[in-house]
Amino acid sequence: MRFILRMAFWLTVILVLLPSGGSQPTPKVNISASDAVSAAGATVSDMQQFCGRQSEACAVGAQVVVAIGQRAQAGAKMLYDFLNAQLGPNETGGVGKTVAGKAARPSQHTLTAADLMPAWRGPPPQREARREPAS
Repeated sequence: MRFILRMAFWLTVILVLLPSGGSQPTPKVNISASDAVSAAGATVSDMQQFCGRQSEACAVGAQVVVAIGQRAQAGAKMLYDFLNAQLGPNETGGVGKTVAGKAARPSQHTLTAADLMPAWRGPPPQREARREPAS
């Protein structure tokens, strides 16, 4: 139930922030902050008891929210795949990844076997021991 309330809240916020398509001016409303808070509190307390009063509507609403969530997830996956195909690894500098079945930039293999061998490091030079003159 809290998920439904959160989703309804955020959808309302998004719809309020979207620009209106009409040319009608918005009416000026004088509502104080305390009136808005008390109205929001009354709405929340009423919504908390909604499933107790209307259990069928609450169950159907939960199913609708799940269906909408699945569609949103499928849409987000399609958008991700589309953007990944358009921008691909050439933009991100990825190596060896594939996009839509196409291989990314192949390796140039310019190093020879001799280049890959580590440099030889012989044993460290030995110091000659100093002898003290015998007296």
